[in-house]
Amino acid sequence: MKTFYALTMAFVLAGAGTAAAQDVRYNFDKTANFSSFKTYKWVILKSAAPMSDLVDRQIKMSVDAELAKKGLMKTESDMADLYIGYQAAIGTEKQYTSFDSGWGYGPGWYGGGWYGGGGGITTGQTSTIYVGQLALDIYAAANKTLIWRGAASKTLDEKAKPEKQQKNLDKAVAKLLKNYPPMVKK
Repeated sequence: MKTFYALTMAFVLAGAGTAAAQDVRYNFDKTANFSSFKTYKWVILKSAAPMSDLVDRQIKMSVDAELAKKGLMKTESDMADLYIGYQAAIGTEKQYTSFDSGWGYGPGWYGGGWYGGGGGITTGQTSTIYVGQLALDIYAAANKTLIWRGAASKTLDEKAKPEKQQKNLDKAVAKLLKNYPPMVKK
């Protein structure tokens, strides 16, 4: 029984860790008529840092698959209803974790007076976190205004194996486009 409980807790904790791994945020123009958009065309954003050709194709393929599920059709025509572009960033952050045991020589009464100084034993550890963010911009082609923007963090990891990279990307794009088209509350 203890083994079953331990395995159950391990699966719950593992699932919670992966669920919190990617942070997804979005915003949209509440006045846009999203139901009128049927086609889209990929565009290159001028301010975006270029990704490798392989990563570019992977991102577009993943987004194309999700948008097809939403009923949108990709086109190369300039007459598309939407223009879609992305920005991606891959980098690293340093994380410092410390722990204070609270044990050791510390301040207190000693003999006839106050003895100051000391404290617990503090240990620390530094690790590297790979951060990969994908931001997706959707513009209304008619007036070239931004109508939807979403960003997913911890999505791209160039250090991961190719299968893991694609799996993370597909999962992040699915989460990112889950709320597209947005439901406008009246």
